[in-house]
Amino acid sequence: MKTSEYRIHIIGAGVSGLIAAKVLEDNGFQPVIIEATERVGGRVKTDVVDGYQLDHGFQVLLTAYPAAKKYLDFESLDLQKFLPGASVFKNGRQVILGDPLREVSLLYATLLSGIGTIADKIKILQLNRRLKKKKILDIFSDKEQSTASYLVDLGFSDQMIAQFFKPFFRGIFLESQLDTSSRMFEFVYKMFGEGYATLPKGGIEAIPKQLAGTLKKTTFLFNTKVTSINNEELVLSDNEKLKSDFIIVATDASHLISNLKNQSVAWKSCETLYFETEHRVIKKPLIGLVAKDKSLINNIFYHSSIETSIKAKKELLSVTVIDKQGLSNKELLERVKKELKEYCGIDSCLFIKQYSIPTALPNLTNLQYEMLPSETRLTSNVFLAGDTLLNGSLNAAMISGERAALGILEVLSGNISSENISSEYR
Repeated sequence: MKTSEYRIHIIGAGVSGLIAAKVLEDNGFQPVIIEATERVGGRVKTDVVDGYQLDHGFQVLLTAYPAAKKYLDFESLDLQKFLPGASVFKNGRQVILGDPLREVSLLYATLLSGIGTIADKIKILQLNRRLKKKKILDIFSDKEQSTASYLVDLGFSDQMIAQFFKPFFRGIFLESQLDTSSRMFEFVYKMFGEGYATLPKGGIEAIPKQLAGTLKKTTFLFNTKVTSINNEELVLSDNEKLKSDFIIVATDASHLISNLKNQSVAWKSCETLYFETEHRVIKKPLIGLVAKDKSLINNIFYHSSIETSIKAKKELLSVTVIDKQGLSNKELLERVKKELKEYCGIDSCLFIKQYSIPTALPNLTNLQYEMLPSETRLTSNVFLAGDTLLNGSLNAAMISGERAALGILEVLSGNISSENISSEYR
């Protein structure tokens, strides 16, 4: 059978599914992507509301991600860089803590920030040097402990942990106690140190749009929901049945496959609220952190501090809340406005939209960076993809999608000519 004659279906047009399709296309296959919504992206989407670009949750692309460097055209994405640091709101003041070795303009403000001791700053330099030398696979083979205990073991002061590490990494890990694995902390910290946090000029959805734009032989079925699958058949919501030689499930598989019913993934949630403001209280493209325990607001960012494809009329502010504390949406909005005024000095803001994101990040243990293609194989011709297999990151989503596609190539390696398999994947 020719490669183009194999019926390969990919469920989910998120980043994992798109990468899987790319690898399959590069090897002569013509997959079909089935997507329940009206467009690509999965959890990586951007809306245009009232003349503003609103990402589904505050998300960034770290340019040091190895898989991102492999699969994305950074120049075409027109990436807008954040400065390497943060603006911290504490005790009614705004102070800046950054990496002056990478951005000299942050030196003076960092020295005067009052956050951390001299010993803390020395420990940060030591951590930077150690993680720069440490290989990613070594990070993920080390023992796991909570990020909180890891920072204590490194000797950081309580003040440094409370006023910088906690608010910064709570916003990344979407949990308040820094219970997330130290493997993830080291990986993310290393990625921040070796590259930049960025956003595409067109919003975070520009990433899956670019990936989809590279696909020339893939068929997309949008607004199409799969209700169940078995080895050789997919059942759609309208009871239509599709025969398939291979299936890649690049979404939650627990409701699709009977023997996975009790293995659903636990998720971390968050709320993102967008506001229009007249002025920016953070002048530079820096993430704003609220360093107050039990505050609703974790971090804020002015998207209008970087260039966007749609020129903002005024200033666009996003607010991330990682623990809604049982409040209704109305109560949450009022509390957020009150905290913006009290902690950040933001007095006048017009609410635009709130995104409640129940599946923001998978809540995983025993985090991994890499997996063999064969490890994505669930049954004889069903394969799994998604960051839930490794760790909660865009990088992991890309790797898992690639590995699932390679899993199919491995199965077929005895049935198709080796010339059809790109040398990169041998």
